Amino acid sequence: MRCSIRLAYLFLYNLLQFCGHTWIFANMTARFFSFGGGALADTFYSVGVVVSLCQLMSVLELFHIADGIEKAGLLPRFVQVMERNFVLFVVIMSQEEVQSKSIVCIQFYLWNTLDLLRYPYGLLTLFSTPSFNMLWVRHTLWIPLYPLSVLAEGLTIYQALPYFESLKTFSFQLGLPVSLYIHFPYVLLGYLPVLAFGACFTMWQLLGERKQQLENWNKKTKRK
Repeated sequence: MRCSIRLAYLFLYNLLQFCGHTWIFANMTARFFSFGGGALADTFYSVGVVVSLCQLMSVLELFHIADGIEKAGLLPRFVQVMERNFVLFVVIMSQEEVQSKSIVCIQFYLWNTLDLLRYPYGLLTLFSTPSFNMLWVRHTLWIPLYPLSVLAEGLTIYQALPYFESLKTFSFQLGLPVSLYIHFPYVLLGYLPVLAFGACFTMWQLLGERKQQLENWNKKTKRK
């Protein structure tokens, strides 16, 4: 009974994420073909709410892995989830001027492409063994896409710096025995190398996971 509840829950979660990301991708693509480059400026206003919901839901995946109902590395998933939510909720949503930047549209496209590789695969693995082609696609196509998405996150932060500088968003004075002023643009600049390091660590972990998955497939094939 407990197993069936977990299976139903994972099915519903992956299905909701798949439907959400499919809607986002289809909406952005349809708007681009309808309005051309003019659709880039209002991408956030057309899909931002659904993107935010999907990214908030992705935090649940950390509990899935910690609880053992999903088999994946906790630390690389934590890095991926947190870096996305930081860029989306702290950088993009706090600065209206950034929301109309073309880089936001590119960022959403990359995030959605990565997730459209992951969630359908997650749905399939709940009920059957994926084919080698699906396994290969799931664990290979992220190799060019993930670094590009991290690069887009860095560019988004870089383009947002002047607005954080001029508006003093999230900059504040700490009332400590020694007065300390937190200048948020410096925090963002310091975050960029952390982002790069986290991305390198995540890629190293995911490459190891890819190697293990392909080796397991080869072993199963040889047994048959």
